[in-house]
Amino acid sequence: MLPDTVLIRVFARAPLAGHCKTRLIPAVGARGAARVQQQLCRRTLATATATGLPVELWTAPDSGHPLFTALRRQYGITLRRQPRGDLGHRMAIALSQRPTGVAAVLVIGTDAPGLTVATLQAAARALQPAERAVLLLAADGGFVAIGSRRAVHLRAVAWSSGREAAQTLRRLRQQGLDVLQQGGYRDLDEPADLRAARRAGQLLRV
Repeated sequence: MLPDTVLIRVFARAPLAGHCKTRLIPAVGARGAARVQQQLCRRTLATATATGLPVELWTAPDSGHPLFTALRRQYGITLRRQPRGDLGHRMAIALSQRPTGVAAVLVIGTDAPGLTVATLQAAARALQPAERAVLLLAADGGFVAIGSRRAVHLRAVAWSSGREAAQTLRRLRQQGLDVLQQGGYRDLDEPADLRAARRAGQLLRV
């Protein structure tokens, strides 16, 4: 049985041409990169909501984009604007602020189309011990999901450095958490990642 008190919070950037997936622009153009971002958002929300767990969509730069409104209507989810600050600060807030009845939070981005319903359900189950955290690791040294049953801080992590997973793991362990790690996930950042996702049937051509 799935734990019914794990909340999935999806961090998503609006699919604005020239402001998202910028490393894809040389291959598909600014509008093409925005369409890729839109596909990633839709795929991630479909996967997250299919787990049977409650889901919130945390948006940037705000919640006004028509895609976010459409996803709210389609899935009946709550929209929240991401707070200011670096990624670590924003994720720490998302992990720490819990509605009544929620015992743990799992934060995911939209950049890993290889995440599955079963993967997220397993991560939620792994969060049952009180001092447990979960990291789903990316092949580039980052991570695609982080979960915890209690408040954490994620200061002094060098984001987009290729060292963020190792540094985050160290921060979590310093706070007394037992961290379950699972690896092998692929972030979609570069044209090669896009080609791999298309070959795997995870994204359509734009």
